[in-house]
Amino acid sequence: MAGDTLKVTFLGTGTSQGVPPIGCTSEVCLSTNPKDKRLRCSIHVEVKGVSIVIDAGPDFRYQMIRAGIKRIDALLFTHEHRDHTTGLDDIRPYNYLQEDYVDVFCTRHVLNIFHKQYSYIFDEKPYPGIPLLRFHLIENKPFEIHGIPIIPIEVKHFKLPVLGFRIGDFTYITDANFIAEEEWQKATGSKHLVLNALRRETHISHFTLDEAVLQARKIGTDYTWFTHMSHQIGLHDEVNAKLPRNMQLAYDGQVLEIPY
Repeated sequence: MAGDTLKVTFLGTGTSQGVPPIGCTSEVCLSTNPKDKRLRCSIHVEVKGVSIVIDAGPDFRYQMIRAGIKRIDALLFTHEHRDHTTGLDDIRPYNYLQEDYVDVFCTRHVLNIFHKQYSYIFDEKPYPGIPLLRFHLIENKPFEIHGIPIIPIEVKHFKLPVLGFRIGDFTYITDANFIAEEEWQKATGSKHLVLNALRRETHISHFTLDEAVLQARKIGTDYTWFTHMSHQIGLHDEVNAKLPRNMQLAYDGQVLEIPY
């Protein structure tokens, strides 16, 4: 429908330890600029009245309160690492507020991990007050969340398969250091790309900032926003001043409004 908007809120743009990590006294970690403070990586997507959170890490509770998110129709997971899944139990207030289960979309592998990490959710005689979750298995094939088409994009996080997602003209990819050409083709034509850029030095499982810039140029999006950043990326404003204007570091609380 003409006039529809895809609203994306960056709930967290930091790496697994957040920024600042505990005890760090680096220039970035001591910065008073709020854009240098980064919670664990997650976004909120609103489109056509549907509220979707991609990944729920250890900062999930605070992120929901800070962003004022009163309803969640679905949780969508990229992969099973704890900085992306630790907040699953904190879905309980939404069960209460919405008086319903919350839909969770993840791969079979991620669901198997949840069975181990959150065994109490799956007990035959569950303890009262557990998260009420309705699981939907996804693969590297297009699917829908409450009528919203989602295109998965499989990337590699060292040797671990991770899913990125395209929704309309928006593509979100985190925790990657390799993307096959056929997977990149799925992102072609996106107006906005979010891509992980951990730091400047080479890393075994994440793109560096320079590598992420090169990857973004391959598909030529109008705007690229970098996420999943460590304190080693540098000061937010100083780094952005040296990047192309259409490629910038994202920051916690940033909102994108994209025609859908």
